Amino acid sequence: MSAILYQFSDGVARITLNRPDKLNSLNEAMHGELRQAIGRVKTDGARSLILTGAGRAFCTGQDLSERVTPPGAPPPDLGLSIETHYKPLVLALRALPLPVIAAVNGAAAGAGANLALACDIVLAARSAFFIQAFSRLGLAPDCGGSYFLPRLAGTARALGLALTAGKLPAEQAAAWGMIWQCLDDDKLMPEAEALAVRFAQGPPLAYAAIKRALYASPHNTLEQQLDMERDTQGQLGRSEDYREGVVAFMEKRPAVFKGK
Repeated sequence: MSAILYQFSDGVARITLNRPDKLNSLNEAMHGELRQAIGRVKTDGARSLILTGAGRAFCTGQDLSERVTPPGAPPPDLGLSIETHYKPLVLALRALPLPVIAAVNGAAAGAGANLALACDIVLAARSAFFIQAFSRLGLAPDCGGSYFLPRLAGTARALGLALTAGKLPAEQAAAWGMIWQCLDDDKLMPEAEALAVRFAQGPPLAYAAIKRALYASPHNTLEQQLDMERDTQGQLGRSEDYREGVVAFMEKRPAVFKGK
């Protein structure tokens, strides 16, 4: 692979978008390699994932050089691009049963901003920023942006970001609750690595259940969510991990979770 870098060690998978000269914009090759890498995360047995970008950007969205058409030629079918690339990408990322950390090291624009928001936990460097750049091109948000933005920022802020295509500094995104933390630039990757290692040593069954429950919550009634909590706790309570967690707590030692 060249458009992305993939590493795996000690339960932590690391995917780096690797087109720094193009600000990690997404082209056909990167889409294919990124999907392959996400597939490897599960087959390698990873227990956490870090997604970041090489160079001075996280990802600046679609590589528009692939969208240029000669005069008189039919316009590109953007709906087909969504169906072929962005929809399966976001769904594959969200379907991972492990914590996914976006380490936003610089500009996150357009689909790149929404790719970060599709992750479970977003850490951003203080110099990083987010832009819903679509309206500048005569488009509406894609890559899940119309889904994530109102849920994370609220409708008023989501509309403001999408309509104005304004730059949102990482510090403001954290203040709004759109992302988990804004960190000094030199602290970003060490903090992301430390968090990923912590997750890799944590209870994988519980992490997968937490993701399912919290992502299902907006679509459920209170009664449905309480039923889901009942079923989830019933399953987790029969696991070896739960027994180990209780014993480790009583013995005042770190638990050793095996995902069983």
